[in-house]
Amino acid sequence: MNNKTISPAYSHNVIEFITVAIEFCAFLEQTEDKNRKTFTDTILKLIPLLYLKANLIPKYEILDNENLPEDFVTEENYNIVRANINIIMGEQDDYLDVFIEDMKYSDTPILSTISENLADIYQELKNFVMAYKHAVNEEQMLNALAEVKEEFQYSWGQKLVNVQRAIHEVRYSITEEEEEEEM
Repeated sequence: MNNKTISPAYSHNVIEFITVAIEFCAFLEQTEDKNRKTFTDTILKLIPLLYLKANLIPKYEILDNENLPEDFVTEENYNIVRANINIIMGEQDDYLDVFIEDMKYSDTPILSTISENLADIYQELKNFVMAYKHAVNEEQMLNALAEVKEEFQYSWGQKLVNVQRAIHEVRYSITEEEEEEEM
């Protein structure tokens, strides 16, 4: 029997999270030919899985503040992903969001977009995946994990559940006629 301890950087939950994050990013990078029904069907399967897998990652402390992961997603990459989603969602890209910090100070609902929220999540996850892939040691991997988990807790996790509600509404408002037109 092998008594070797598996590094936290290679734990089962971490590997599963990375796998789903890669799938999520790849899907958003390949949306050009997708219709709204196909897009919403797929993303509604990925979002809860991504939330679950992110939630299962243990919280890590950043080991070295000088050795934080770099950003890999350029403004151009971000804008391409956002624009492609916006084209797919069309007039249904906008939704009212009540679970954002600015809402506490506003008497009117805050307008959000599915495309921007998904692009924000994409940026966080793609930066994480690339930092993990290019890490030269386990410390860099654990720093990337610590950062993505913290951002999940305070930023992209909330965006994920907010946008899921909006996408659910879009998906189940697609009529049979619209489905036939999209095929």
